[in-house]
Amino acid sequence: MTTRTRRRADAERSIARIVAAARELLGRDPAATIDEIAAAAGVGRMTLYGHFPNRAQLVEAALVDALRDGEDVLSAVDLTGDPRDALDRLLASSWSLVAESSSLLAAALEVLPAGRVRELHGAPATRLEDLLRRGQDDGVFRTDLPVGWLVSAVHYLLKGAAEEERAGRLDAADIPRVVTASVRSLLAPPA
Repeated sequence: MTTRTRRRADAERSIARIVAAARELLGRDPAATIDEIAAAAGVGRMTLYGHFPNRAQLVEAALVDALRDGEDVLSAVDLTGDPRDALDRLLASSWSLVAESSSLLAAALEVLPAGRVRELHGAPATRLEDLLRRGQDDGVFRTDLPVGWLVSAVHYLLKGAAEEERAGRLDAADIPRVVTASVRSLLAPPA
């Protein structure tokens, strides 16, 4: 192994440790400092800044990492069959991902342009949008409200459930039922 290859491998490990530490600390506290993240990663500030010249780039890397892991989970959800049942399965998988990343998302919203945050969430939003459109085409989801609004409303309900659980007002075991009932009510066609 050449010295250059060894240095690159060391750099890759440093980057992975930094991103993991940022994801963990920002996932608990969106105001976690660069010093705290560097210490948790076991690197110095100069090493951290060598890989991530500013907080925005570090936060984006942590968010991208979390979204990549979330995409692995969500892409495995079976969305075939009745759109309502598919939605139930998607919600059961989604709420915990939202709960895990809500503080990280708050950190991202502080340092990244809103358009960038929305862009990074493209795959999950498109998955839900496609499912809602299929349900609308099948006549089981409402068509009187814009799909983009419905996607946002579902996201807000998921985020709200995560916040309620964090505050101790909603038990984690109850969240899938509560979220599913709330979203189904929201999406039901008007009588």
